[in-house]
Amino acid sequence: MKTLANLVISLVVAIWVVAIAIISVQNATPVSLKFFTFQSIQIPVGLVLAFSAGVGIIGVALLQPLWGLSAPQRKYRSEDDAEFFVDDDF
Repeated sequence: MKTLANLVISLVVAIWVVAIAIISVQNATPVSLKFFTFQSIQIPVGLVLAFSAGVGIIGVALLQPLWGLSAPQRKYRSEDDAEFFVDDDF
């Protein structure tokens, strides 16, 4: 099952890389980014997309271990849970 997950992840990353390459070739016009009062230098759209995708992938990789810490897993079932799922015919 882990091999299938790795294959799917690799396919998704490969599709994103190909899409960024195609878009960057077709859109070579320079753009500048504005954030509040700050403005960047003019850079090609493909470079902006590649940088954004890279930051997103790294950000998710760094935050993924923290998502597991936020919600503790229940490893036991209490008697109240067992009563909730009982199907009694009246």
